[in-house]
Amino acid sequence: MTSENSSPDAAPVVVRLDGVRKEYGDAVALDRVSLEIRAGEAVAVMGPSGCGKSTLLNMVAGLDRPTSGSVTVHGEDLGALNEKGLALFRRRRIGMIFQFFNLLDDLSALDNVALAAQLTGSSAAQARKRALELLDELGIAERRDAYPAVLSGGERQRVAVARALMNRPALLLADEPTGALDSQAGEQVMDLLIDLNQIGQTLLIVTHDERLAMRCASRLIQFSDGRVEAQRSLERAV
Repeated sequence: MTSENSSPDAAPVVVRLDGVRKEYGDAVALDRVSLEIRAGEAVAVMGPSGCGKSTLLNMVAGLDRPTSGSVTVHGEDLGALNEKGLALFRRRRIGMIFQFFNLLDDLSALDNVALAAQLTGSSAAQARKRALELLDELGIAERRDAYPAVLSGGERQRVAVARALMNRPALLLADEPTGALDSQAGEQVMDLLIDLNQIGQTLLIVTHDERLAMRCASRLIQFSDGRVEAQRSLERAV
């Protein structure tokens, strides 16, 4: 199943990797990886630890550079951007959700979310208005003044999702988004990812959790030894 409003083959390409290789000394993390992700897809990447999944995510986010090959995201050749350009690109075009939330402990839930927009030049008032709207949409507005330390894991991940969506990103990256959550909170985050994809959000999810992949993804990519071993379309499990 894909986003309900478009055929995946007709949708524009959001992510393109062409012959990407990444070496760390003598170790090869990615070995001539080529793949495309189209607008509205929800793509899950699975594979054993050390197979290159996280390196792939870092390449797409512009957090690391390939040894050879090219990475293009939303029409931007990331290899042509300097470090400042990459930072601006991430803030404006990429939303990121992490396993351990990466919230700032000394900011409230609302301010954690609003900060993402302020970093791109929005006024504090505009940023807080948008942040509150997102927290409300994600069912956590009543916790807007709470600090991360007193939020549950599921609440913290919802705040992190709101932060990732602040700048209306072309692509949402999720690195083990349910890995630090209990089963109930994990199910809620899966439902949230499905809802986002069904309204058109493009997702790239790296996970060890087969249930997460089967529930949330429209396509599964199996990674092994830095290469795409196999990929297939999925019908979402219910």
